[in-house]
Amino acid sequence: MKEIQVGFLMSYDYKLLKNSIPPVYNEADGITIALDENLTTWSGEKFEVDEVFFAWLNSFDTEKKINIYRDNFYDSGLNAMQNEVKERKMLASKMGIGNWLIQLDSDEYFIDFKGFTEALKRNHKFLENPEKNQIQIAAYYINLYKYTEEGVLYVSKPRNQKFATNYPEYVNGRNTKNQVLYLPFLVLHECLSRSEQEIRMKFSNWGHSHQVNAEKFLEKWRSINQYNYKEFKNLFYLEPEKWKELSYARGTNVAEISKNLDYSKLMPSKMHLAFKNTEERIKFFFR
Repeated sequence: MKEIQVGFLMSYDYKLLKNSIPPVYNEADGITIALDENLTTWSGEKFEVDEVFFAWLNSFDTEKKINIYRDNFYDSGLNAMQNEVKERKMLASKMGIGNWLIQLDSDEYFIDFKGFTEALKRNHKFLENPEKNQIQIAAYYINLYKYTEEGVLYVSKPRNQKFATNYPEYVNGRNTKNQVLYLPFLVLHECLSRSEQEIRMKFSNWGHSHQVNAEKFLEKWRSINQYNYKEFKNLFYLEPEKWKELSYARGTNVAEISKNLDYSKLMPSKMHLAFKNTEERIKFFFR
């Protein structure tokens, strides 16, 4: 117990795990990859996995800390979000209550996972009695929007996302609705920096599939490039105003982009974090 346990959800975009597993591998005590035994998405569509991926996984896992958890995560009587929550709860149970339970998607790449885990270890008090001291830990997304000829467009202002918890009572995605502790760490999120076909696949099969108007979103997405991106505002696919504007970074792959982003300028300020954490303490003190 009191370990750093990392869980990944493996689905149609499984190849991106080659980018998301390496940044967390050294600091994780264990890594569990959830894969539907029938290769079915949360929306009921089928996908395939090339055996070459498993060969890569086996060769990469030199410390033998990666396990694949196969189970039936799809229920035709549930919508996509309900199936997502179901799978996340099953995965967390497999990872073990009493540990720090970190869940990541294949398109999420931690920038400083070692620093993040050190911050979790300084908060081991929450693992003493998880059910009575439920907490969720948030870091900040840098959302990649679209690749261009020489670089990538990304959402200018990072947004918080919950990544870890001591007690996985998930209600909506990774959100447990319990108190949040906000930490100053960044995660590169290859959210929409994909082909149009891949975006359609994502919109059809993820937990928010019933909330997204794919055609309306893609009409704007197709028209934006590295020369005109400053002309466009309000770009989020659910509530547009949450992504107010885009910025640009050079680089043709994740490694190059990561080198060219100025993470110090993207990190949330100490004042912002202090405000958010104080707000959370007050809110849950009076519950």
